[in-house]
Amino acid sequence: MRVGIIDYGMGNLRSVEGALALFGPEVAITADADQLQTCDRLILPGVGSFRRAMENIRAQHLDESIHALVAAGKPLLGICLGMQLLASHGTEDGETEGLGFFDARVERFPFTDRAVPHVGFNPVTFRDDTSADFYFVHSYRMVCRSDADVSGWCDYGGRFAAVVQKRGVLGTQFHPEKSQSNGLKLLRRFIFEPPC
Repeated sequence: MRVGIIDYGMGNLRSVEGALALFGPEVAITADADQLQTCDRLILPGVGSFRRAMENIRAQHLDESIHALVAAGKPLLGICLGMQLLASHGTEDGETEGLGFFDARVERFPFTDRAVPHVGFNPVTFRDDTSADFYFVHSYRMVCRSDADVSGWCDYGGRFAAVVQKRGVLGTQFHPEKSQSNGLKLLRRFIFEPPC
């Protein structure tokens, strides 16, 4: 099993690589489309600004590569900002078009009565009513037009999408690589189980 971590110049590349090393897939950290083509699974990590991330992705033509690879059947996991980039639009640092895998907007938490960013472990409730704790660090959240795209929710000043999923594309607002056993279990399932 070979996993490609997409390197667009921003993100928690090494912490994701370190988590994957715990259960053994071969890992390639790269922006090269040919190398990504040799991978069985793709991960889009991210830390930072939506606008800057999309500028970097487009400058390297990675948007085209990511869409082509997903269309060819490569499962894709977006983590934190990487999940947000899967949306059609983001509002951080100005209105910016995203990768468009989900009909959704990424918006800042609207409240003023609690801390932003949202930091720490919080429970995520899944469609089957199970729940598990995961580690979050974010000021923006994805607002999906269709609830059918959301497979896990978290509550922080109101319910928001913590996991989105559609046709082999999965996104987690939390950091599975920082979420101890629950996060490692999710990563292992993404890598070794058949794509959704």
